[in-house]
Order: sequence, then structure tokens, then C-alpha cells
Amino acid sequence: MDVLDEARRREAAGEKIIHMELGQPGARAPSTVINAAQEALAGGYFGYTEARGRAALRDRISRHYREAYGLEVPESRIIVTTGSSAGFNLAFLGAFDPGDRIALTAPGYPAYRNILEALGLEPVEIAVGPETRWALEPELLERAHAEKPLKGVLIASPGNPTGTMMRPAALKAICEASRDLGLTLISDEIYHGLVYEGETASALHYCDEAVVINSFSKYYCMTGWRVGWMIVPQALVRPLERIAQSLYICPPDISQRAGIAAFDATEELEQVKAGYAKSRALLLDRLPKLGFDELLPVDGAFYVYAGVRSFTNDSVDFARRMLAEAGIATTPGPDFDRARGNRYLRFSFAGDYQDMVTATDRLAAWLR
Repeated sequence: MDVLDEARRREAAGEKIIHMELGQPGARAPSTVINAAQEALAGGYFGYTEARGRAALRDRISRHYREAYGLEVPESRIIVTTGSSAGFNLAFLGAFDPGDRIALTAPGYPAYRNILEALGLEPVEIAVGPETRWALEPELLERAHAEKPLKGVLIASPGNPTGTMMRPAALKAICEASRDLGLTLISDEIYHGLVYEGETASALHYCDEAVVINSFSKYYCMTGWRVGWMIVPQALVRPLERIAQSLYICPPDISQRAGIAAFDATEELEQVKAGYAKSRALLLDRLPKLGFDELLPVDGAFYVYAGVRSFTNDSVDFARRMLAEAGIATTPGPDFDRARGNRYLRFSFAGDYQDMVTATDRLAAWLR
């Protein structure tokens, strides 16, 4: 957000900034979503819905899991949330008590750590690297649990900032290890749908008791609509319903109605995804030629997490200079990995393809 603020300031002064710091789609919401919202607006009334979300949307999400994953997920276990952020808050509040320790990987999405700490929970960051294909493995989890008992573990596949996805065998192994250790498993699956290589699997394939969090923000291009969902064990439904009602009453009514229509926008959304794939190929080709010689596997999402050790050991300063001198906004790594992030930058390719071409041209001139 600091990078974004500085980029906006420079744009206001007349500079042309290429935005590669934002973790949101550059495309607008699909036409089916816009049309559904316009029809709802014409009706003229929006009110509170059920705290768990509209029954019609829960039914449609249940059908999505049957069609996309071959999983039978009853609507009674689905909770519609105000974006995935609310889902994480609800999961942490409902599954854990203050002082509980929850394992998560580094690098990883910094909001996990920040929310856990704000709720009086202890994040236990486990460093992952190329030897595990940047995924959490049972041995690492078991070692952390043996040092001091854990109560839960959070995984993300595809992940942010890396875009790296856990292969089905790795996902199955961590699900089984979590069950054996008696840990609550939370699986962040908000980048499902945006996978370019490998097979997509949900934690629910291997652990019916997992808490799965998803969102309309990424694949469905609905970041500002603030609507997502979670699938939870039946025993957690009532506690989370009570917490949700107390915190925000219900998710936005209009966004829920539009969310139903999002599932009918596959053709349009796949065209957006094809644009990401083109930008991904461009960056994977050009960045190594420019000296970014360490790129993590970009299986999905819309990020390239790139090593900058050829240029600097301070990615924050490097990002500042890149913005000031080349007009390219990127996200430095320390937010994602406090121990090693000074050696990495995250490039988002969620924007326009021509912007990606311009950005790499500017990088080539700047680094010359």
C-alpha cells in the first residue's frame, strides 16, 4: 500500500506509472455480474440477508463444487462472507482461542500474520524453499509441532506472493499430517481458476474437516464487490454464523445477487485468464534475460516472485528506485518473508498485456 500511495502521488504529478504492485485483476467484472447488479438496482430495495448469505448463492456455490471438483458440499456448510478477509477472521475466531499457535509458510500473504496477531493468536512461520518446491511438507509441520504444540495450519495454493501451487500429492500429505497431529487445517483457495500448469485440487478432496476459503475477487474479477465464501465443518457453522452476524450482520446484498451470476461468466473469464497467461509467458521469458535469475514456479495466480540478488540485497530500496527512476511499481519481499524478503520482488501481471511489454522495456533501459 505504501508503494501504491507513492505511485498515485507520482501519477497525480503527471508521470505514467506501470502498476505491477496490485494484487487485483485489471479487467472489469464480467457482463453477467454487471447485468445482474443492474437488474437488482432496478428493483430498488436491498436489505439484510441471512448472516450465512442468501440461500440461492449458497446453493449455487454447492453446485459449483459438484461441477468443478466432483465434490458434494451441502449448502448447510457454506458461509458467504464479506470477501475472503472476513472468512479468515471468522475462521481464526471460530476455530482457535487466544494464545493458540498456527503454522503458515514464509513467504506468504502478510495479512494472515497480521490478523492472527491482532486476534491474540501466534503465527508460526515455517520457511519453505526450492527443496520442497516452496510448499509446506509434513516433516516441517511435524518439527514445528514437536518444538511447541500447534493448534492449526494455514496453506495457500496457488499462493501469494509466489503463484506456486501444491501438487495433489503434496496437498494430500499435508492434509493427512494435519489430521494425524490433530490440527485445524485452513486452506486458502482464492486463486483457484487461475492455474496455468498442473492439476487443481481442493483440500476437501483429502480432508472433509478442512476449512476452505474462497472469493469472487480474483478469478471472477470482483475485488471491490467484497464477497467470498467459506466451507466449514458442520460443527463450526452455528458458531461462525453467530460471530458473522455480530461483526457485520451479512455480506452486501447486491454483491451476493451478482455473485450468483458470476458462475455463468466462464467464457468471458477464460478470455481474461488467457490474457494473464500471455503476460505470464512474456515475463517468464524476459525477466531472466534482464538478470532476474531466480523465479519461483508460477503455476497460478498472477504473480512472479523474483530474486533480485544480482542487483541488490535491499529489495525495498530497489523497489523505491524502480518506481522513481523507471516508473514501475512493484512490491518488495519483506512483507511476505521477514527473514529473506529483502532478496525478492513480487511482480503482478494482472494488468494489461501492453503494460507488461512497456514495463519490461523500461526495465531493460533502466538496468542497462
